[in-house]
Amino acid sequence: MKKSMTFAEWKQLLRTRKMIVPMIAILFIPVLYAGMFLWAFWDPYDHMDQLPVAVVNLDEGAEMDGEQLEIGKELTDKLVDSKEFNFQSVTKERAEKGLKGQDYYITIEIPENFSEHATTLLEEEPQKLNLLYKPNEGFNFLSAQIGETAMDRIKAEVNEQVASTYAEKLFDSINEMGEGFGEAADGAGELHDGAKKLADGTDDLKGYLEQLASSSIALSDGSTKLAQGANTAAKGANDLSKGLGTLSAGASDLQNGANEAAAGASSLKAGIGEYTAGVDKLAASYSQIGAKEKEFAGSIGTLADKSGSLKNASDQLAAGSQSVHAGINQLSDQLGPILAQLPDEQKAALQAALGELKQGSAQVAGGIGELSAGAAGLQQGASQLNGAAGQLQGAHAEALAGLKKLQGNSAKLVEGSNALANGNSQLAAGSKQLVGGVQSAAAGSKELANGLNELTTGAGTMQQGTGTLVSKSKDLAEGSGKLASGATELNEGTATLQEKLAEANETAGEVNPTDKTYNMAASPVDVEQQSINKVPNYGTGFAPYFLSLGLFVGALLVSIVFPLVEPATPPTGALGWFTSKVSVLAIVGLIQALLAVAVVKYWLGMEAVNTPMFILTAIITSYTFIALVQVLVSIMSDAGRFVAILILILQLTTSAGTFPLELIPEPLKIFNTLLPMTYSVQAFKATISTGDMAHLWANNGVLIGFMVVCLALTFGYFALVFKKRYSGKAATTVEA
Repeated sequence: MKKSMTFAEWKQLLRTRKMIVPMIAILFIPVLYAGMFLWAFWDPYDHMDQLPVAVVNLDEGAEMDGEQLEIGKELTDKLVDSKEFNFQSVTKERAEKGLKGQDYYITIEIPENFSEHATTLLEEEPQKLNLLYKPNEGFNFLSAQIGETAMDRIKAEVNEQVASTYAEKLFDSINEMGEGFGEAADGAGELHDGAKKLADGTDDLKGYLEQLASSSIALSDGSTKLAQGANTAAKGANDLSKGLGTLSAGASDLQNGANEAAAGASSLKAGIGEYTAGVDKLAASYSQIGAKEKEFAGSIGTLADKSGSLKNASDQLAAGSQSVHAGINQLSDQLGPILAQLPDEQKAALQAALGELKQGSAQVAGGIGELSAGAAGLQQGASQLNGAAGQLQGAHAEALAGLKKLQGNSAKLVEGSNALANGNSQLAAGSKQLVGGVQSAAAGSKELANGLNELTTGAGTMQQGTGTLVSKSKDLAEGSGKLASGATELNEGTATLQEKLAEANETAGEVNPTDKTYNMAASPVDVEQQSINKVPNYGTGFAPYFLSLGLFVGALLVSIVFPLVEPATPPTGALGWFTSKVSVLAIVGLIQALLAVAVVKYWLGMEAVNTPMFILTAIITSYTFIALVQVLVSIMSDAGRFVAILILILQLTTSAGTFPLELIPEPLKIFNTLLPMTYSVQAFKATISTGDMAHLWANNGVLIGFMVVCLALTFGYFALVFKKRYSGKAATTVEA
């Protein structure tokens, strides 16, 4: 019975053209879905050189250390030669027009200051090198995403190029720095020698400053005594200034008296001259007295008169000469302290003049005394002569003798008067000099007093300064100790500096960079990719997803062409009915799976780590999807197909066949474990890429579970329908 229903099912399928042709077409649906999709997206990056990309180079270049940089041009040439894309070097206008006109998917614009910014690394505000990336995302979004990946590569290449340029400059600087280290080492040696001398000098300075600190105390004591002495000297200078003022006034009086004495001496000299001339004449006349006796009487009267006058004048002259002599002696005594303070030359001249003045005044006083005595005698004789003419003859001899004697003394009187006149002239001149000297001395004493007062003030300031010096010299001495210690440390540090600079010079001299060195500095890190379960291309990566999709769509289309419930002949039992349908679906599912595997594996050339398991997984997946569609369509008919389409949509988004599960929205993740495509995708990945058999059988086990459950539900539905529709007819057929 089972064979007859299965035979009838196949006979109807094979004889019905409207059924067999679509059924044959449906066998290739998984191939169309999986094969065409995978063929189209098998390795899109292998055709990147067909993707047109415009490159606009506006870079004007720049100069760096005397060398011309053309980074924009070099980048453009490398891009065009790279063939990663269909790079086309065009003008800015052409690029903008082509991007809008969909001639280019992407435009890369290199600005005018591209090379210039590359030279600003060592400036205070370095400028980055900017590339303007313009994708036409509306034209093709994926091309824009692929372009971003390419831009990362371009960025890395530009970074490497710029870094290589700077690395070359850096190593050149290191070599120059090495030479500088050598010169610095020599300089450090000289610095070390100087530091050693400095250390020695600071030790000496420390000793000197300690001596200064001790000596400043003595200086402070001396400055105190100096201030006291300056005060005393200033007081004495003030007293001397006052005394010289008094002396100046007395000297002026002395000058006036000396001038008067000089005038009196001159008059005395003239009078004595006249007197001596008269004595001479008297002597001559007296010698003629005898001859002129007659005239004697008259002359005696005149003589009596003149002798009286002479007596009075000589008395006055004698008193004046004594006063002058006493005044000169008193003046000499008063000038003694003054002369002691005068310069030696003036002092000697003034003392000599005073001596001559004293001598002359003494002689004058003596001569005038004699003159006074003679005048008295003359007066007496004249009186006697006048009273007793008779006695003239007797007294003539005495008169003649006295006259002779008077004539002899008159010469001395003339000589004394001359000396007195000369001495008084010298006294007047010396007193004039004395007044000038005293006035100069008074002015000097005032200046001396002012200077000593200033000295007193300065001595006070000096006393305060020496006190500060005493205090600070102690601090200076202590600081010199620290300076000496620091100089010693400096000496040691310069020695270390010299040693380290020499080592740095030696180390820098060992740097011999090459192009490989520059490349290493520019790009020190290489990424070595060691993939686990390597997937060679997009097609291999997407094969689990598209194979599952194609087999599900194939199962769905089978339900449209092949009647999943309607029997080819009246069923005689639920099992036979169920088996007849499953037999056809089993062959269809097997052929779909094998065709899909053959196209993907042998036509597209996909590699699988386990081909038998890959084929088996394809068959299990095909059967699972057919069983699922069968139960849905059998129970719900067209509504079941709608539900199957909803399940397909959910599986497309939640099976993690394209993007990782973690990247889809959280509410959709619920369906991931509930739908069979999740497990078919994982099973295909295990057979194609990972080779994880445990993971494979875990997922295939879930698929088989789905398949068994769906078949059981389908069989239950057939049993229920058979019981309701065909159980009576089957019994009648059996009795007949």
